[in-house]
Amino acid sequence: MRLFSGMRPTGRLHLGHLVGALSNWAGLQGGYECFFTIADLHALTTGYADTSGISANTLDMANTWRALGIDFEKSTVFVQSDVKEHAELHLLLSMVTPMPWLERDPTLKAMMEDMHIKSMSYGLMGYPVLQAADILLYKAAAVPVGIDQAPHVELAREIARSFNKYYGAVFPEPQELLTSTPKLLGVDGRKMSKSLDNCLYLDDTPEELSAKTKRLVTDPAKVHATDPGNPDICSVQDYHKVFRPGDAAAHDAECQAGRLGCTAHKKYLGEILAGSLAEYRERKAGLAGRDDETRALLADGAARARKAAEVTMAEVRRAVKLGY
Repeated sequence: MRLFSGMRPTGRLHLGHLVGALSNWAGLQGGYECFFTIADLHALTTGYADTSGISANTLDMANTWRALGIDFEKSTVFVQSDVKEHAELHLLLSMVTPMPWLERDPTLKAMMEDMHIKSMSYGLMGYPVLQAADILLYKAAAVPVGIDQAPHVELAREIARSFNKYYGAVFPEPQELLTSTPKLLGVDGRKMSKSLDNCLYLDDTPEELSAKTKRLVTDPAKVHATDPGNPDICSVQDYHKVFRPGDAAAHDAECQAGRLGCTAHKKYLGEILAGSLAEYRERKAGLAGRDDETRALLADGAARARKAAEVTMAEVRRAVKLGY
């Protein structure tokens, strides 16, 4: 079964990317034919005014994926703009996508607010169509997403049905491969977001992680270390459950009994995070100076992706009756 997913190279990756996507991707490689793209065209939907960092971010993202266990030989890993068929299919799908479908997108307003975007571009409004093109180009059967992203896959199905209605049964309808997305809030208690500058990054040093965990939001009613706390509303405990589940229940009980202070718990969490990322840091450091090797792997992935994309687009052009 073929699987597709991707990420925008808009900056450093954080712990939310790790637990919400990348750890899952690495585990799925054994059971699926995986296509993973670094979606640089998507990065333009919100970053068209300053593209100076896209190239460096793309390479850093590729090295981060390698360090986290994404196998560039087992999976087809490529840069989106290296496969021009993405743009062509996006254009053709835009012809059969009614505007009301895009206007009801629940993420657009939130994205504009988070990123302080005052005026929506044509590209930003239509990014779900490009996203559908990404998926349908490879006739992916599955798209790994959290429940909050499931509407994007539903829209891709609607666009596939619309195309098929006009031109014949070209595209299968992709299905969500729902994945657990643990709740990891930023240091300020809001959703972790680079635009809010509240992230714990994968490349943070142990010292930086320690400093950031001290700022995490805990139960506001727990003023003193001996006060009983509520771990269900504690960001520190949310991280603890993800990165050290084995002793999280014991710390729950200690917190509730007033035997665990927030300062001590935050210090312990900093140590947990530093230890959990130690292997990643070592592997990422081992890729330093090997950018040409990473570029070659991406070029090979793009060549493989193009072969699949060209087959689909030949079928699409015949169905639409383009050419002469």
